[in-house]
Amino acid sequence: MSEVDFEAEGLLDGIEDDGERSARLELLEQLHADGVPLDELRQAVAEDRLALLPVERVLASDDRHSAVEVAEQSGLDLDFYLRIRQAFGLPIQDPEARVLDRSALETARRIRLFRDAGLPEEGLVEVSRVIGQSVARLAESMRGLVEDVVLPEAASERDLALGLAGFAQTVEGELTPLLGDALTAHLLDQIRSDVISRAELAAGQRGLAGAREVGVAFADLVGFTRLGERRPADEVGRVAGRLAELAGDLAQPPVRLVKTIGDAVMLVSSEVEPLLDVTLDLVDAADREGEDFPQLRAGAAAGPAINRAGDWYGHTVNLASRLTGVARPGSVLVDESVREAADDGYRWSFAGERKLKGIREPVKLFRARRDGDEPSAT
Repeated sequence: MSEVDFEAEGLLDGIEDDGERSARLELLEQLHADGVPLDELRQAVAEDRLALLPVERVLASDDRHSAVEVAEQSGLDLDFYLRIRQAFGLPIQDPEARVLDRSALETARRIRLFRDAGLPEEGLVEVSRVIGQSVARLAESMRGLVEDVVLPEAASERDLALGLAGFAQTVEGELTPLLGDALTAHLLDQIRSDVISRAELAAGQRGLAGAREVGVAFADLVGFTRLGERRPADEVGRVAGRLAELAGDLAQPPVRLVKTIGDAVMLVSSEVEPLLDVTLDLVDAADREGEDFPQLRAGAAAGPAINRAGDWYGHTVNLASRLTGVARPGSVLVDESVREAADDGYRWSFAGERKLKGIREPVKLFRARRDGDEPSAT
């Protein structure tokens, strides 16, 4: 492979510290020697995700398929395959978009084998949901190890990249064969979130390249964990499935249901008001399900976010998630950016200013209702 002048290519621009420049150069040289094309390196630098390339090379294959192709090659009905993917808690993207890697095809083929062995489709969906919930919790626990061990030792971008890649190689070699493809997908999702958050902090006011202004909302079932302790697994699964159905029915363009995450759903929209309307409608719809259906609580934020493989990352996403965690049952809690972006037709209750976990600055909180709605008694 011919030698590349990375400085002349502009891939060291903006790095003043000699140590950081040297670390960036070593990382670029190593990645290029490992077969990463120069164009891909340019794009990664432009998007502030160079440190993510080594771990993506470990956990994600280079070949790409659409959901339509995966369904055809595995012999599954497309709608059934998308239900399986949703049950795993993975992003729901355009079925024609080629964003799925080889592991997605392998998973679909395994599902086909189980189905051909006589397992019912509804049972496979429920098992997939349980697997998705379990491996998501495991990935979160392993993410904590990354935060405790890898990130504090990362003195440079190169250290971060190689530390994450080393951690990923252990997972790929030892745990993935045991736990299945869903763990890989969730773990990569968590690492993407961490790397993008770190890049956001480094970028400061200039912002990350490729970020888009969107509204993000989460809604989760209140007391879902305790529900699982009191009711049979199939009944709990039906509750989670019903939440996904309600969100899917209500989410119409420009609002999109991105994914279900066990007891929660994630919504994204290019416009804030439609997102707020759908979120309020979803909370109301849960109330109409009756006493046996848990209440929802929801949180929404607006601002820049990064789209990767159909999912969304960054400060805005993290903030919406944290707002959901402190919202009252049956309410929608938003930040000031949502309050300012919404026009007439809503009533607002100032809910104070507080520090949220993982958010650097205190956040002003507002409870949102439509005009004419009575305040929640909870």
